[in-house]
Amino acid sequence: MTRTAAIIGGGVIGGGWAARFLLNGWNVSMYDPDPEAERVLAEVMDNARRALPGLMDVQLPPEGTLVFCGTVAEAVGGAEWIQESVPERLALKHEVLAEIQEACSLEAVIGSSTSGFKPSELQEGAARGGQIVVAHPFNPVYLLPLVEVVATGADPAVIEKSRDILSGIGMYPLVLEKEIDAHVADRFLEAVWREALWLLKDGIATTEEIDNAIRYGFGLRWAQMGLFETYRTAGGEAGMRHFLAQFGPALKWPWTKLMDVPEFDDDLVELIAGQSDAQSGHMTISDLLRTRDNNLVAILRALKGQDFGAGALLVAQDKALAAGTELAAGVDGFADLSQPLLTLQRAVPIDWADYNGHMTEFRYLEAFSLATDRFMEIIGCTKDYIAAGQSYFTVETHIRHVDEVMCGAVISVRTQMVLGQGKKLQLYHEMYEDGRLLATGEHFLLHVDLASRRPSEPSAEIVEAMARISDAQAHLGYPEGAGRAIRKPA
Repeated sequence: MTRTAAIIGGGVIGGGWAARFLLNGWNVSMYDPDPEAERVLAEVMDNARRALPGLMDVQLPPEGTLVFCGTVAEAVGGAEWIQESVPERLALKHEVLAEIQEACSLEAVIGSSTSGFKPSELQEGAARGGQIVVAHPFNPVYLLPLVEVVATGADPAVIEKSRDILSGIGMYPLVLEKEIDAHVADRFLEAVWREALWLLKDGIATTEEIDNAIRYGFGLRWAQMGLFETYRTAGGEAGMRHFLAQFGPALKWPWTKLMDVPEFDDDLVELIAGQSDAQSGHMTISDLLRTRDNNLVAILRALKGQDFGAGALLVAQDKALAAGTELAAGVDGFADLSQPLLTLQRAVPIDWADYNGHMTEFRYLEAFSLATDRFMEIIGCTKDYIAAGQSYFTVETHIRHVDEVMCGAVISVRTQMVLGQGKKLQLYHEMYEDGRLLATGEHFLLHVDLASRRPSEPSAEIVEAMARISDAQAHLGYPEGAGRAIRKPA
């Protein structure tokens, strides 16, 4: 049965939460009295549908159903997760939380997107304080995985349920056992923000120079390793102790005005706004949001390729999405071996698109290579098998481009084994979108001993698996598009 989340407050953060839940297969009930709420959410959903599915190497669940409700009570009834994302006014949050608890299930988790209030402040006067946690995300919620879960005063079952639900939609719940104003991450952001204001006010650097210092330097390191792990590497082979011995004395030097705050007057506002306009005014906010999402997808996918940092979360989510399906099965896990086997199902990500919005030519080879790798796993040529010194090498490839493939398209590849005999393996892939043939890929491979780098006989298990598939698919015959080549000019 499809699970339901309720979102109370549909601005940038609430809309991001709605997108994260919807694209992970949850139904969403939304309440926001703003007459523009549906338009705002539609724009967020357009960006999310374009960006999030491309992070995954398997298809996300079917998108959930979105319903706009006329009251808080209507939205929260039957919801398993309720996310409060109203403006940062404590009295308003108390009012909304009370209204939520009057109508919601006793088993529901109520999360607040507050960036500053502590759980004890939110729980004050509540009918069931243990039901309420801080669940503070980062924008865009549908791409960035971190959510700070501050759960002091919450019931243990609520904390555990929070972990399970947030992990299940691809987020990283950082559960904090102690509460503090602004939690953890925003305190770092506030420290950097205050120092940046002084650098601006004192005429040391412009908004663009400050941004460049972050995005061309330590920001790239922080994206993968954070603060302490980055500094550990700066200590060389001696590690963190050497780093602290070398740079610890700098804490006594006047390198920061962290405890001072410049007067936030009209002159400072105009200075910041003017420099910001000069820096980014040539782009609309919509352009900036798309560029932000493009860059985040590229960075996250790069980290995913290394199975490191935030990328490791995506690898784990791929495995969870594929678990129990043919995309994770061995040869025994397929209900029907007599038809071409499903070897790939995923959205075409942003970084696979060319200047025409099509899938770039070399990405067809990547997609078919992934399908080949999956077929190798099916017959028993797994990571362990390869680590033991045996594998398949591709000898020849031919790709036909039959129809357009656009960014965001959900593609599937089905694979027929044309030949699986001895050292030889010939595969014929067909790529589809909703039953429409997009491309074909034909691949001839040889089994190889990795020590000698010479062709060798595969294991008995692989021979048996190929024989089973060959017998089952014998009726398919030779594929119509196979064996073709570009003709020699007359």
